[in-house]
Order: sequence, then structure tokens, then C-alpha cells
Amino acid sequence: MKIRYLFHFVITIAIVTAAILLSKGLWNRYMNSPWTRDGRVRADVINIAADVSGIVVRVAVRDNQVVRKGDLLFTVDRERYGLALDQAKARLAVSKAVMTMREQESERRGHLEGVVVSAESRENARSQADSATAAYQDAEISVETAKLNMRRTEVRAPVDGYVTNLSVHPGDFATAGVAKLALIDKNSFWVYGYFEETKLHLLHQGDQVQIRLIGDAPLLKGHIESFSRGITDHDNPTGHELLSDVNPIFNWVRLAQRIPVRIKIDTIPDTVPLAAGMTCTVIAGDSN
Repeated sequence: MKIRYLFHFVITIAIVTAAILLSKGLWNRYMNSPWTRDGRVRADVINIAADVSGIVVRVAVRDNQVVRKGDLLFTVDRERYGLALDQAKARLAVSKAVMTMREQESERRGHLEGVVVSAESRENARSQADSATAAYQDAEISVETAKLNMRRTEVRAPVDGYVTNLSVHPGDFATAGVAKLALIDKNSFWVYGYFEETKLHLLHQGDQVQIRLIGDAPLLKGHIESFSRGITDHDNPTGHELLSDVNPIFNWVRLAQRIPVRIKIDTIPDTVPLAAGMTCTVIAGDSN
């Protein structure tokens, strides 16, 4: 009987000890380990807009197409800008003729004696020549501007990337500065890990991290690049008198704030199709 009682006692102690150790391990993992399930894949999104206004006459890409830097995206009607270039060239020719005439007139008066032409007349001729030269330079700038506008009728990709949210079609009117599509830079993917503020002291710039995407995608590796230094305080907005609007209600259960930590992805295998907005788990250090 005593042996049986001792056996049950030992089993009970072993179970309790195992439960305590398991609870401690789980506590350390979920409360003190630097990891988070709240991770987001991010990328640089470039809003593509025409630099000149006009009717879109050609769209050279499809939605979600891969493009390289310099590839044509869409073209704005060039006819109006061609006429503007011809007009600028005509004004340049006129300005050049006037400048030549004024320079010759100033030179002739400069060689005449003071009895024939007064000093004031020579100064006026010189001023007119200088003014004509400035007008010619201004006309040259107008020609270069017209050439630039002609080139800008072709909207090209500024980086290698993926076309997304394509909302431009032939016949649409493109307004200068108004985005018509988004281009995701294919070389800019990174991860934001939203770590609880209680775990930030376990993280350091340069620490290696593991990135686990949802699903059976291969494990990605990266390192901590930087820490965000501020988030919005929803409990302390500014009142209409520009004073702090302090909430009089205090919640007894306070959840730890989550601070964005920027993570650079070291390598991206070709077999992993990353997309901005994907969720992932971020594990820092030697955590498993």
C-alpha cells in the first residue's frame, strides 16, 4: 500500500512539475520572446501620372504586367504639343533676327563720332541690343520647354516593377499630376513587424529575423533595419480649442501598444510571389 501511495505521489509531482515547466515555457514564448504574428509585407508604390495634359491615345501595358525601367506605359496625344514646338521655333527665329539687327545697330552707333550720334543714343542702342539678346534666350528656353513637353507625352516606367490598379484607357483625358496607375517597385519589398511595446527591449537594429508567410511558402530571412518612433494616440486628440481632449474613462485592462519595426528582406527566392499587404509571422533572434 505504501509503495502504491508513493507511486501515485511521484506521478502527481511529476505531472505538476511538467505542467509548471510547460506553463513557464509557454509564458516565456508568448510574453517574453521577440516575435509577432502581426507582420505585413510592404513595398514602395509609385503613383504614375502624366506630366502633361491631353487625351490618351495609346496604353502599352496591361494590369499586373511586369515592366522594366524605361518601358512605355501610355502616350498622350502629341499633336497640340507639336504645334506648340513649331510656334516656339518660329518665335525663336524672330527673336534671333531682332537680336542680330539690334546688335548690328548698336555696333554701328558705337563707331560713330559723338557729333553725329549722342552718347544717349548709343546707350539706348546698347540697351535695346541687350534686351533683344534676353528675348532670344527666353525664346530658346521656350523651345526646350516645348521639346520637353513633347517627350513627356510618353509616360514611361521610372523603375522595374508591377503595374497595378490600371485605370487608364485610350480616349481618357489625362490631367497633369493626376495618377492613372500604380507601379509597385519589384526591388523594394520589405516587412513591417508590429511588435508589442513590452518586447522592444529584446530587439536591436541589425538583429537577424525569420519571416514566415501564411501557407507553405519557404522561410525568408531578414534583419531589423529601423524602429518607428511614433504612433497615433487615439486617446488624446486635439479639441476644438487646440487643447488636449483627455478621455475621462480609463480601461482597467490595458493592452500593450504595437510599434512598427521595419525589416529588410535579405533574399527573395524566385519561387516566392510576394505581394504588398501579405501577412506573416516575424521571429527575431534564435526563437523557433
